[in-house]
Amino acid sequence: MTDTGIPWSLADTRRQIRVPTSTDDKYRRGVLGIRTGSVRYPGAAVLGVEAALHTGVGMVRYVGPDSVGHAVLARRPEAVLGSGRVQALLIGSGMEPLDSEGADARALADTLEAGIPAILDAGAIGLVAHHPGARILLTPHAGELAGLFLAHPDERRHEGIPDTPEGLRAWIEAHPELAASCAAERWGVSVLLKGAHTVAAAPGEAALLLPAATPWLASAGTGDVLAGAIGALAASGFGSTELVPSLARIAAAGAHLHALAAERASAGGPLLALDLAHALSETVAEVLRTA
Repeated sequence: MTDTGIPWSLADTRRQIRVPTSTDDKYRRGVLGIRTGSVRYPGAAVLGVEAALHTGVGMVRYVGPDSVGHAVLARRPEAVLGSGRVQALLIGSGMEPLDSEGADARALADTLEAGIPAILDAGAIGLVAHHPGARILLTPHAGELAGLFLAHPDERRHEGIPDTPEGLRAWIEAHPELAASCAAERWGVSVLLKGAHTVAAAPGEAALLLPAATPWLASAGTGDVLAGAIGALAASGFGSTELVPSLARIAAAGAHLHALAAERASAGGPLLALDLAHALSETVAEVLRTA
């Protein structure tokens, strides 16, 4: 593997957006299951649901603590509380590292066993070690990916990769394409490595290089928005018979929409995560008009 990849374009993003037709209903448009947020971080759930709905999906089903569910409904009454049939699952945002024997981990295992794709964010990222080769997208930043590598060492580790937390994180930040590709090959899943140079990778494929995004995105909650946007694209894509979904390409499209929405919402200045989520609707519409 080398530090070479394929630049991602606006036309690429357009191809990952499923436009509803006159024969669609809310179920055909895709249903996204969201298991995110916690009593300590309820905002992660609110932001993820908000982003998913503004990106475009038929329905969001939210599962989480009662108090968080109430906050979600207060903000977005379109959401449905409770589990049910979904086309994709988003799990982990705003959660502490999940217990591999807990209810959320069991729900993930059932989802994957049913052939439904899952986006593992934040507290769920470590669960990939229990599901190598599954239909999974990981969305780590450099620190999270470093922790994952260190927690699950591989005897085939690429020569020259440091084995200390600080050194490994610095190496990942310096070589995002190679790091994302190593992780994709290591666990047999797709990976979106978030950072100054965001990269999407899948096993056996060239990495996808996202255009640079505004540094104003480095603020609380924007990662939760990104996860929701990707989840919406995944649910729509895997709910359709017209597309042949790729989780790496869906992730790249979500990251690109996220970056474009940030430009729209910030206008060159400070950016709030909720404003970013709201800007996704107009951003999707603009991409559909111009790509």
